[in-house]
Amino acid sequence: MQQDAQLLALADQTLWVTALIVGPVLFCALAVGLLVGIIQAATSVNEQTLTFVPKLAITALVFVVLGGTMMALLGDFLREIFAQIAQVSA
Repeated sequence: MQQDAQLLALADQTLWVTALIVGPVLFCALAVGLLVGIIQAATSVNEQTLTFVPKLAITALVFVVLGGTMMALLGDFLREIFAQIAQVSA
């Protein structure tokens, strides 16, 4: 029963870490896509590259600015997982 609780806690923590890592990238891409969509609707310009290029640029910018923090969070999570694996197997 305790292994089930540990597995569920691990799954919950995995989902939270995933949301924390991917959230800023998705939010920024969503905001830029919405802004570009509004501009395209107002000007009646329907060009596919006008939505792709700004999303690509903001995604790269978010990775440059927050990439270190994302990798540190992922590294801490992996260290914790490996420590738990070592405890279970010992």
